[in-house]
Amino acid sequence: MTTPSGSNWHRSWRDRLVLCARRLHEEARLPKGRTFCLLLLFALELLWAYAPTLAGMVRRWSNDPQYSHGFLVPVFAGIVLWVRRTQHPGVAFKPSWGGLPWLLFAALLRLAAAAFYLEWLDALSLLPALAGLCVLLGGGPALKWAWPAVGFLLFMMPAPYQLEVALAHPLQRVATDASTYLLQTFGLPAVAQGNIIHIDDVKLGVVEACSGLGMLVTFFALSTAVALVLARGWTDRIVLFLSAVPVALAANVVRITLTGLLTLTAGGAVARIVYHDLAGWLMMPLALALLWIELKFLANLFVEEAPTGPLPLDLPPAVTERRSPRTEVPVSQTRSSGESQVATGA
Repeated sequence: MTTPSGSNWHRSWRDRLVLCARRLHEEARLPKGRTFCLLLLFALELLWAYAPTLAGMVRRWSNDPQYSHGFLVPVFAGIVLWVRRTQHPGVAFKPSWGGLPWLLFAALLRLAAAAFYLEWLDALSLLPALAGLCVLLGGGPALKWAWPAVGFLLFMMPAPYQLEVALAHPLQRVATDASTYLLQTFGLPAVAQGNIIHIDDVKLGVVEACSGLGMLVTFFALSTAVALVLARGWTDRIVLFLSAVPVALAANVVRITLTGLLTLTAGGAVARIVYHDLAGWLMMPLALALLWIELKFLANLFVEEAPTGPLPLDLPPAVTERRSPRTEVPVSQTRSSGESQVATGA
């Protein structure tokens, strides 16, 4: 009687799992293998402990357009780790108990978040927990290699509500005034009243969702990723990081201005489609183009000076003439020859 193919598949996987379990049991008998198994178990426990926090962040990324970039942040963090692997060739599996203070600090942050009902603090505690895990696995060299990627994960976490409210109103005001000025430059009778732009009988409201806060966070993440990946000096990296603010403001102003122009020319339905769908996708290439222009500008901003010193003279080598060696005549021989010449003359 032949065994069904499904049973064969199940049996083959069962045999593989048994072999893996035996291998782990043999490795666990060795000191290094035992330590590795303990750290692997600890990493799984850490993932299980933060499972509700990670699930909440995924729901936030899916439902809140302001944090829709959160899905890309772990991917960029992995790219940063891959790029930095050649800069830290000495990273190896060297367990160190120096990661315990980091984990203790993460636990204190979680306790404070639970006591004061702070969701953002609960998510923030993931960063020191990951740093502690890096130190536990590879010591200080592993943390030096991974800290930019761990810090970059900050951009996938929700900001405090008080900070969002404090930034939304100034960004709304700047976007409204700049877009009104740009529409007036195009010859449209645009007038700003509060956060509403009046163009003839059309009212264009710049609400909190149009403040550009989400775009600001996204461009901060993008500029930080570019600064971490590129092999530039610290000055250029800091300038790239801070340039996220003007780049985000410029992109949001272009988006609102384009919406106002399309509202008058093509109608409100087309303008809403462009603003909510097409313009959102076009802002990222626009930001990348602005960052590329900024990099070109920084590359040509400073001119390296030539080293000071005497100018080199490219002269042909001097031709030296060979002379016959000069033979010296003794003084006594010269006197005798002179006396003989006098006697002969006499």
